[in-house]
Amino acid sequence: MAIALDHIDWKLLEELQSDARLSFSELSRRVHLSAPAVGERVRRLEQARVLTGYHAAVDLTATGWAVLAMVRIACYGSTCVLRDPKVATWPGVLEIHRVTGEDCSVLKVAAVSMQGFEQLIDKLAAYGTPASTLILSSPLTRSDVVAPENLAINGPIK
Repeated sequence: MAIALDHIDWKLLEELQSDARLSFSELSRRVHLSAPAVGERVRRLEQARVLTGYHAAVDLTATGWAVLAMVRIACYGSTCVLRDPKVATWPGVLEIHRVTGEDCSVLKVAAVSMQGFEQLIDKLAAYGTPASTLILSSPLTRSDVVAPENLAINGPIK
């Protein structure tokens, strides 16, 4: 269900993207509404699937996942990686995207070592032809969603 977002909804989204652990009380101070009104708006955003979850940001390297890569797979038909929901449960598979072009999917994957990465690539080869790009560093790992009307050719209007 699509809903129209007003400036208060966008301010709530801005605050929650910055810190999803804020209490309704603190959010109410920041957006100048009562805590019950904030709670109702947040619930409405959740029900409309504008807010789809609250997640902790985890440093992969600090948790032992030293190798990070994007893997493109050219696969079509019944053996396509997109048709096997088990792939999403494999350790190290972080994201799966269906894409256009010569490849049908792009996966963001992590491994504890190059040997582990090689094993994951070998496992993915059962679905099609994998091609990988190792990620050396990530200057931007997440960007906030902003209101589309606040965008200009050169970025957000301040």
